[in-house]
Amino acid sequence: MVHDLIITGGCVVTPGSVAVMDIAVSDGRIAALGAGLAARERIDATGLIITPGGVDPHAHIEQMSGMGLFNADTFETATRSAAMGGTTSVISFAAQVKGQRLADAMADYAARAARGAAIDHAFHILISDPDVPDFEDDLRALIKAGHRSIKLFTTYNIGLSDAAILRVLRIAGSEGALTCIHAENDAIIADARAGLLAQGRTRPIDHAASRPRAAEIEAVSRMCHLAEIARAPVMIFHVSTREAIAEIAAARARGAPIWAETCPHYLFQTEAVLDRPNMEGAKWMCSPPQRTADDHQALWAGIAAGHIQIVSSDHAPYRYDDTGKFANGWDAPFPAIANGMPGLEPRLPLMFDAMVSRGHLGLAGFTRLNCEAPAALYGLQAKGRIAPGYDADLVLWDPAQSRTYGANDLHDNVGYNPWEGTTVTGLPTAVFLRGQAVMREGEYLGQPGAGRWIDRPAIGTAPRDLTGQTE
Repeated sequence: MVHDLIITGGCVVTPGSVAVMDIAVSDGRIAALGAGLAARERIDATGLIITPGGVDPHAHIEQMSGMGLFNADTFETATRSAAMGGTTSVISFAAQVKGQRLADAMADYAARAARGAAIDHAFHILISDPDVPDFEDDLRALIKAGHRSIKLFTTYNIGLSDAAILRVLRIAGSEGALTCIHAENDAIIADARAGLLAQGRTRPIDHAASRPRAAEIEAVSRMCHLAEIARAPVMIFHVSTREAIAEIAAARARGAPIWAETCPHYLFQTEAVLDRPNMEGAKWMCSPPQRTADDHQALWAGIAAGHIQIVSSDHAPYRYDDTGKFANGWDAPFPAIANGMPGLEPRLPLMFDAMVSRGHLGLAGFTRLNCEAPAALYGLQAKGRIAPGYDADLVLWDPAQSRTYGANDLHDNVGYNPWEGTTVTGLPTAVFLRGQAVMREGEYLGQPGAGRWIDRPAIGTAPRDLTGQTE
């Protein structure tokens, strides 16, 4: 058989091996692995490492924040940036506003992505108002249509009560959907924030103290118990503390259907990044805030033990200007500064540097954490693996190439790089989406609207390990 494309000579990371082999691509899918294959086009990848395309299951794109502020990125700019960093599939949010039917929210975001997304994509149904007409009918219909994950908050002005969360969990569990939760205790945060403001502590560094670790620990514990009661699977988003990992580990040991993710900024940054001259620390403000070096160690241990299955970017882009971080003025107190920072593009290089170049859990661990596990856990059936029948989403890595990030060298629309000054070793030299190059040697080749929506089957209720297999 003559295939469309063969990538030859690379060190290929498959679910069962890391070995030099050829990859044959036909009709956008991986057709065969091996040697002696024929194709109309041939790419020599000798000396390079080939992994599946990255799957980033947590990104805010073209979305209105709880503060009423739009993200800096459109689907076009966000997915361009993602592709340049090796990510070929992204799950963002179809965010319901108060009073809006879920079906209308989904239709709105689907149209935006269809216009702009250059990589394949899916949506989390972000619920802020479960009291709208036809809520339950719309939610069940959207899940059945392939939107198999839901996002809930326990804080901000879109936080839901425990009763509302339990109601959603029961619906999601019965329909085969995964519920993702931003878990922080709103009362603890409100109390801490009021105390800081009363003391005149308003700078970005004070944001860290306004969201104490106890707020995360308590809410994570509570959400684990609600998941256990509802017998519905829950993903705890952006875990940042040692104690929260312990709560998750204990819940999983009891058989609770709990999974968890963390993010590069919780693995590599501490709250010290917020303590910059003037208001520059606002660039790194996110929630939960960065923690301590001790928490870094605990997070890596949690990854190694399987308590944390995924590393996402939590891409939440706001420009460092009066259209973004400082929409409420350059002297705004920390509660009035937009939370979040860009992360789609640097996520994979940061993790490759840590896990492969520096030897922390290796190539197989890197691929499970950033490609295979998110695809399996979120039901992206043809994504996340290099195997016959899977989409030919491939990243060619030069393990010897290094880069020191600059002040504004990402390909999004944010205007700054929160990893400025960080050096990474191991970079993508080519990225393929369904067999088509979207990046070659630093040149972006993607096209707005070329990405496809990913239909997902029922996710199920049993806890799974890093490869998505039932324990």
